Amino acid sequence: MGLKAVVVTVLLAAALSYYIYTPMPDAIQEPWKLMAVDAAFRTGMNLAALKYHLGIDHYITSFRRTMEGFDSTMVALVGSRSPAGVVPGVKISDITFAGVPVRVYEPPAGGEGHLRRGLMYLHGGGWAFGSGKMGAYDKVSRMISDELNTVVVSVEYRLFPEVLFPEPFLDCVAAAKHFLSPEVLDKYAIDPERVAVSGDSAGGNLAAAVAQEVATDDSLSVKFSVQALIYPVLQALDFNTPSYVQNRNMAILPRQVMVQFWLQYLGADISLRPQLIANNHSALQHSALTPELRSRLDWTSLLSQKFKKSYKPVVVERDSHGLLKKIPGLLDTRSSPLLAGPEVLAKCPRTYILTCEFDVLRDEGLMYARRLKDAGVSVTSDYYEDGFHGCLSFISWPLDFDVGKRALRSYMTWLQNNL
Repeated sequence: MGLKAVVVTVLLAAALSYYIYTPMPDAIQEPWKLMAVDAAFRTGMNLAALKYHLGIDHYITSFRRTMEGFDSTMVALVGSRSPAGVVPGVKISDITFAGVPVRVYEPPAGGEGHLRRGLMYLHGGGWAFGSGKMGAYDKVSRMISDELNTVVVSVEYRLFPEVLFPEPFLDCVAAAKHFLSPEVLDKYAIDPERVAVSGDSAGGNLAAAVAQEVATDDSLSVKFSVQALIYPVLQALDFNTPSYVQNRNMAILPRQVMVQFWLQYLGADISLRPQLIANNHSALQHSALTPELRSRLDWTSLLSQKFKKSYKPVVVERDSHGLLKKIPGLLDTRSSPLLAGPEVLAKCPRTYILTCEFDVLRDEGLMYARRLKDAGVSVTSDYYEDGFHGCLSFISWPLDFDVGKRALRSYMTWLQNNL
């Protein structure tokens, strides 16, 4: 190899390393693996954005296809699925609940007279990506069904850009009410006293909102007995909590991406992102943001010193852009369950909330746990000092992380003991 070729090779390697390299906290195990995953996500999004600007395709649908191709590659590599989409002991059915597509995982029959657990799962993906039929979601649903003798219903709610808030929420509510009907529970031999709702990230947002809706609906004879929320999205009024500031450039879910997900979901212009990152939408001038409402997400009083650290609240006097009028969904408890009043929280079921240190969403999960406890709800707060957003999706070789496996086992153990 000539000197020129060597120089070009070194420069390309340096450029690649620079693109992949993202500073990682010391507590993150196998940081280069996480850097590589994050670089792959960023590459996929950048290519999708390029296609969008060239008028070839919408960036969301383009990135979805990339994710689907990646999932197919991983399935072929790992060989985790058996023919016909069935694993020993678990029956898979793709049907609809009240017109909403769902995938039902049924465990082996427990014998005459033996009722089973039921769990409705809502996948994450920023209300724009993902499917309960893909990757770790499918694997975990099979595991829960098989190991915990549970009928798992994974909901394929509609996504952005096809629909905006509140349609994904309404899809999940419709599926939940259908699932909780005595006829459906009887059909699947589910114990009506042992039915859960669960979800991660944006799915955790939907799970929390659905749990509140069901808990306060007096027309329903069967309610969820537990809710299990995995690094849930719970509020959009403060993008300067300690965890948002600390993890603003963290891999997988940096702050700017989470704010973009919110703007997309609520049907707002993406150009407003800098205004929300600056907290201009929660300016003191807004009469709708009463002191009582602000107290529901006041991290200075709801978080322990361990998480507050030395961070200070970002308080803005005036909003010159009229953001709350432009984005009314910011104050809707169906989009932001953390804003619900104590009278609503008091009716919520026994709760499990998983949070991770290296996640912009850490603090809202911790605040929701605190507010639920204050309302008299039994809450298990499961916090991972070495965890990062999305870690439960990384449980299979070659993209497996020990923290993801530990968190998954803890989640399943809690369901076994509480559902």
